[in-house]
Amino acid sequence: MKKSGALAVMLVMLAALCLAGCGRGAKKEEQEIVLTTGFEENEIFFIGTERCTVPELNVYVRTSQGQYEGVFGEEIWDRDIGTETLEQYLKRMALYRLARIKAMKLLAETQGISLDESESDKCLKAAKEYFASLSEADKNLLGADEELINRMYSEFALADKVYKSITDDVNPEISDDEARTITVKQILIKTFYRDVSGNRIDYNEKQKREAYERASTMHKRLENGEDFDALAARYNEDSQIVYSFDKDSSLPKEFVDTAFNMETDEVSDIIETPFGYHVLKCVSTFDREETDENKLKILNKKKEEVFSKTYDEFVQSQYSGLNDELYNATTYDRSALETKESFFDVYNRIFEEDKGQS
Repeated sequence: MKKSGALAVMLVMLAALCLAGCGRGAKKEEQEIVLTTGFEENEIFFIGTERCTVPELNVYVRTSQGQYEGVFGEEIWDRDIGTETLEQYLKRMALYRLARIKAMKLLAETQGISLDESESDKCLKAAKEYFASLSEADKNLLGADEELINRMYSEFALADKVYKSITDDVNPEISDDEARTITVKQILIKTFYRDVSGNRIDYNEKQKREAYERASTMHKRLENGEDFDALAARYNEDSQIVYSFDKDSSLPKEFVDTAFNMETDEVSDIIETPFGYHVLKCVSTFDREETDENKLKILNKKKEEVFSKTYDEFVQSQYSGLNDELYNATTYDRSALETKESFFDVYNRIFEEDKGQS
């Protein structure tokens, strides 16, 4: 099983957290955008009666740029993400995130949801702090003033409030068994290889028989009392040995089913998956801390499903338009923001500080 690299993990996180904490339930990444004309200067898209400008896009793109460079360094910009560059990817994700926030602002109006005075004050405080952290060079890169930053924080907070309002009543009972995680060690003998272009090439029948014979040899040595860790360190053909997962894991079904029927320290028979032949050793069948964390993940998933139903139905009723010419013409060089304050980190800090004082 090929271990996901840090870059892939970060990309998945960015795609999944399209509102960085407030639009978590929406599954529709690419709401249909209708091309139109008659945009105001710097207006990059509309949805319903809401409009979005280039400076708003700049804030989101430059914030994501800083997060990527902080983890991977400037060389990240030389990497392609599938069929697009990292710049194109970040711009596209910023567009979707902003469109989602604008749609949720409209949804708030239909549900009579608005920010109270305290919440508006927090947004204003966050805007002042974030804008004060920007250098003159940063302000030029963003093209945003303090008033716009305040409006962006207010819309972000409103979207978060809409999400919570719709999902507050979602509180199902989640049993330990449903949320249980298990930890296993494995030895994998692969039944495929990668060519120089990274394409998967499956073994032929002779190669598969040889792979199975190697797995059988490993299994017999384990039955004869040899140390699992020592054999795994020498012969495992996966990029990792230890896996912790729950029943909803994306790991192969044969792998998951076998693991969840094992006892602590038990060694499995040889199991076959699309990756090859595995021998497992159960490390732990129950971890209270991991199980409690997984209960929270399951709860969030159920909330997302409830929110998504309301959100998707609403968005499908809205007209939207993209200023295609302006969007394509908006490009980003490698000039990073000088501020050490992330747009979203400032928001989270202000709201968490005030929560702790209340």
